[in-house]
Formats: sequence, structure tokens, C-alpha cells
Amino acid sequence: MQSKLAIGLLVLALVAMLLKGFTGCESNSNQPSTPTPVPIPFPEAAVPTFNEDSAFTFIQKQVAFGPRVPNTAAHKKCAAWLSSEFQRYGLSVIEQKFTAKHFKGEIFNCTNIIAQYKPEATKRILLSAHWDSRFMADKDTKNINQPIDGADDGASGVSVLLEIARLLAQTPPDVGVDLICFDAEDSGDDGGEAETWCLGSQHWSKNVHRPSYQPYYAILLDMVGAKGARFMKEGVSMQVAPAVVDKIWTLAASLGYGQYFVNTNGPGITDDHVFVIRNARIPMIDVISIPNDGEKLFGDYHHTHQDNISIIDKQVLKATGQVMAAVIWRTPK
Repeated sequence: MQSKLAIGLLVLALVAMLLKGFTGCESNSNQPSTPTPVPIPFPEAAVPTFNEDSAFTFIQKQVAFGPRVPNTAAHKKCAAWLSSEFQRYGLSVIEQKFTAKHFKGEIFNCTNIIAQYKPEATKRILLSAHWDSRFMADKDTKNINQPIDGADDGASGVSVLLEIARLLAQTPPDVGVDLICFDAEDSGDDGGEAETWCLGSQHWSKNVHRPSYQPYYAILLDMVGAKGARFMKEGVSMQVAPAVVDKIWTLAASLGYGQYFVNTNGPGITDDHVFVIRNARIPMIDVISIPNDGEKLFGDYHHTHQDNISIIDKQVLKATGQVMAAVIWRTPK
């Protein structure tokens, strides 16, 4: 995603457009109005323990397939495994297959994987992540044209979804849950158009799997497992759903994870949530690690071969996963 960073007038203009669409103001009467659900409070309730060792194993399994680049054998095998894992935990799985054109001209065969818990429930929570990995190590100094493992950038967010799926099977909550693995997020042109990134979320947001879909919480997890992670309050999220961001960051602090979910406003990031907001009109927030304040906002490993299993910190996975579990199990029916 344009190094996943979009700051300045472009993002401000996009956010202004999104906010105008959400409010359905009179000056834009041709724009359909989408009510934004009022965030449900998080009352005290029993929350199952998120197992960071299990999540770590899920990352290892994804990385073991090889780089998960569309049109490769590793990508195809990993997709089948992800679907089977969600089904093993009793979730209903939709494999949303589609084709998308890579900015270099290749036609990608892609799959968004949508796992539904209690698909009949009307009150729903959406957690998402991207499951593909970068097709080149464009920020590295060697083997630049070789794909990367994407242990953090991709696999970490999916590992949280898989562990949440395991918990759903063990300790059923009162709300419906959708776990979506977006494909082809990391295939964009660094420095190019935003639309070259996030191909899976672009497709899903224009072809939502259920009509009138509007979850009470919609959360994107991206790069949520590396050492030194710091989850700032991402800029677009704070524009479209500040109450949701504040509630989740407050919840994280109450659980003892304030050192990761820092009470600091961050930049706007071009990530999957932008297209979900723009096209599906769902106010999704982005939990994304921004550990640095300098040029390399996403860490030295970002889009390099250093993004491998060695950079994963189980305690970061624990923090992310336990907060997400609390969001689900503390949301009243």
C-alpha cells in the first residue's frame, strides 16, 4: 500500500469524502445514507484466554507454505488450508473467488476467505486481515525481486483470526462473528496509485457476502505480531469511527496492554479498511503497528526478507488477540 502510508491532502480529501457519505447530508442527496451503529459498551464478562503459542503455530504453518503470492502453488495450498481450518472449528466458509489485474499486467486468481460464526445472528462483529504476502522485497538490499515470507505483514493478523476461530468453537459467545481473510492486499505499486493495493478488499467491498451488512464493530488487523509493535490510533480510523477506536484502546489499557495500544494519534494509512469504508460504507478501523516515527514507519523488516518467523513476538500476539477476544465476548447479545 504505497508503503502502506498515505499522508497529506490526498488522504484528507478521501476522509472528507467518506465522512460526507456516512452522514448522508442533504447537499449530497444522491448518496445513499448508511447509519453508523453506535458502539456497544464493553461490560464485564468472562473472556476466554487467547493462546499466543497456538497463534504462533498458525504463523509457522502459513510461512511453511512459502510466500503466499497469487498464482503460485504456495498460495493455492495455503488457501485450501485456511478454509479447512475454519471449517474444522465449525465455521461456515465462503471462498469468494475473483480475478484481478496486477499493476504489472498479470491476471491474478484470488480468493477472499469468509468464515462465519452463527451466520443467522443479526448482531455481528467483523475481524479481518490479509493472508497474501508481498511478491518482492522492494525495501531490501538483496534478492529484491524475490517474494517475502510475510510472517508479520499478513500471517500475524490471520493467526489471530484462526485462534479466535478456535476459541469460538470452545466457548461460544452471544454474537455472530465474521472472520475475513482478504487476498492480494500486498501486490501494489510502491509510489503508485492506491487502487493497485488491497485488491481483495476492493472486490469484497463491492460484493459483500450478505445484503445490508453492517457489523457493530469492524476491525482490520495488519502487522500485529512483530517485536516492538506499537498500535497508534490510525488516522482514517479516527476520522470515521473515533468512538470505536477510543473504546477499544481503553479496553486494551484496562487489560494491561497499554504499552502496545498507545494513546497516540497516528497517520492515515492506505490499507484494506479504506476500501471497505469507501465502497461498502462500513466504518472499519485499522489496528496496525507503527513502531517508528521516522521514515521507516513500519520497521526495518517491512517489505524485506527480514519479515520472517524470527521477528514474531508471542507477547504482541497475546496482546492483540486478547483484546480482540474481549471485544467479542464482552459485546452483549
